Amino acid sequence: MQWYEKLHDYFPEHEMKDPHQLVDLLEEKDDVYHIKETDNYIILYAEFTNFIFIDYLLVTPHSRSRGIGTKVLSTLKQKGKMILLEAEPDDPDYEDTRKRLAFYKKNGFKKAERIRYAPEDLEGHEYPMHVMYWSPVELEEEIIMGRMEKACKEIHNFKSKQYYGKILVDPDTALKLKH
Repeated sequence: MQWYEKLHDYFPEHEMKDPHQLVDLLEEKDDVYHIKETDNYIILYAEFTNFIFIDYLLVTPHSRSRGIGTKVLSTLKQKGKMILLEAEPDDPDYEDTRKRLAFYKKNGFKKAERIRYAPEDLEGHEYPMHVMYWSPVELEEEIIMGRMEKACKEIHNFKSKQYYGKILVDPDTALKLKH
């Protein structure tokens, strides 16, 4: 599972799922959860009837700034479904957060302004994340919220009690829609 090591080296610890949970997702939900891996990128995503949830997207360090991430996103956009993902807020101490947000914005993703998303790490500490989306049609944030709840329940929480002893991301507490 070299792909897991690459993801683990790049993403913050609190964002990484247990490798066995990811393998189970890939094996048991193979009609929904997918991995594509090349020398240039790794993407793990769930494709539902009316949206795609990107769980992890990594363009390898030697391949960055060459348009590869944009090509990966363009391939998903061709399916004509809304694309949903989580992104860390801009952190002045961690330049990659700013680069990641700029990359998604350049590729037409918007921040769901009314959705507050703050999952908890395994020690119970909240870490705020942005809910980002791209859609071929205008969508109300209530719809985006519903799809994010589905991603939490079916992807983040898939066998989570088995691997973490608890629900990994409780949508009732981690997600709030501001009015």
